Formats: sequence, structure tokens, C-alpha cells
Amino acid sequence: MNILSSIKSFSQGRLSWLLLLLFVIFFEACALFFQHVMMLSPCVMCIYERVAMLGIGGAALIGLIAPNNPIIRWLGLAAWGASSYKGLALALQHVDYQFNPSPFATCDLFVTFPDWAPLNKWVPWMFEAYGDCSKVVWQFLTLSMPQWLVVIFAANLVALAVIVVAQLAKNKR
Repeated sequence: MNILSSIKSFSQGRLSWLLLLLFVIFFEACALFFQHVMMLSPCVMCIYERVAMLGIGGAALIGLIAPNNPIIRWLGLAAWGASSYKGLALALQHVDYQFNPSPFATCDLFVTFPDWAPLNKWVPWMFEAYGDCSKVVWQFLTLSMPQWLVVIFAANLVALAVIVVAQLAKNKR
């Protein structure tokens, strides 16, 4: 139980939430590098996956507010879980579009955001989609970008599961 109580104590500090936020900043910077430097056009699914990643960043900001407060910490954990799960679902669907192309299963032509938050109108350089979801435009170690996102979002869920289990441990004294 000692390792779990150490993980719980770590989750009660700002450093853990700051590391999560830095993780999101790194991956968002990578996405913008691919888009604006490597000139890889983001597709609708890419933009939705980007928003899910930003949701993890929002969860990190919630946790940074007061990580010692259990209500705030659990809100951050819940937001992290919801965003990671949604990101994983989107990435799996994107992989399906790429590797099982079908004229009956395609992504939308345009991103659709709620009327109260038209991100593609407010920040088009980050949230406007003009690529094709079914095209594999980049690979690293034989995995396409959405396949890497499956790994990243799944790893988030595994890390979250460990941290949630650790919340049940007694604090070290």
C-alpha cells in the first residue's frame, strides 16, 4: 500500500497537475507544428481529438486550483477521465476511417461546435478543419497519428485508473 499512498500524496500536490498540463501543452504544440510547419491539414476528427486533449488541460487546471481539496481533486480527475475517454473514442473512430474506408462511414465535412462556442470561428488557425480523415498523412514507428492518439489517450486512462485507486489509500504519516 506504500506505493499507492505515495501516488495519492503526489496527486494532492500541484506538481502532478502541472505535469499533466505540460503534457497537454507538449502535444498541442506538436499538433500545431504538424499543421503550421509541416503543413499537414487537420481533418474534422483531428480537431475533435485536439479539443479532447484540451479537455485534459482543463482538468489539469481544475486540479491546480486546490489539489489538497478532495472535491476539487475529484472534479479534476472526473474531467480528466471524461476527456481521455472521449479522446480515445474519437481516435478509435478516426483509425477506423483510415484503415477501413467506406463510403457509408465518413467523417463530417466541417467541424460543428455549439453556437455558444464556435471555436473554428474564434480561433480558425487552431480549430478549422480542411483535411481528409481517411488519409494517412504521417507515420512514426509504423503508427499513424490517430493510432498514436489511441496510445496517448489509453495511457491517460491507465494513469488515471492508478491515481483513482490510490485515492482510496491512507495518506502516509
